[in-house]
Amino acid sequence: MIERIGNPIEVKDELLNLMFRIYRSTEGKYPALEWADEKPSLDDFPGFKKVYEPFLEFRLTKEFDELYVYKENNRIIGTVALVYKGIKEKGIWWVPEELINERTGLIELFVVDPEFQGKGIGSALLEFAIKRLNSLGKDAYVVTFPNIDAYRYYLKKGFKEVMRYKEFVILKA
Repeated sequence: MIERIGNPIEVKDELLNLMFRIYRSTEGKYPALEWADEKPSLDDFPGFKKVYEPFLEFRLTKEFDELYVYKENNRIIGTVALVYKGIKEKGIWWVPEELINERTGLIELFVVDPEFQGKGIGSALLEFAIKRLNSLGKDAYVVTFPNIDAYRYYLKKGFKEVMRYKEFVILKA
């Protein structure tokens, strides 16, 4: 079931654990932690938390306009966040300036627990996010890395690559 989280910081600890499970399952490819001087090993949760928690806190308190979770047995097993207000003012450096306008909507923190992948949860979250952004008059974009499975997933779901920016690929629904 998809539900909106009214105060995203309240689920920070659960999201940290979810992101660490994803970090381990992708062998450290995602989250990329590209700002870290040294990436933590795959079994170092305290090291991961030290690097990722401040970024997650920024995202939960200052970046995301809406955060939705998919829960099963009261456990968060998937997430999707939407960003569509003041992208430039929020300091979201991974979005090129020429992409930012009043119709730009970003799909962020779109993840599914590795244990639950392949069960349609990601498809439900992604479809929900696109519809929600469209209902707000926004075009749905994703910023991702070209070397991770998510990139191929978005292409399979009909997203089109619109540009490369720094180490990222920008895709549009």
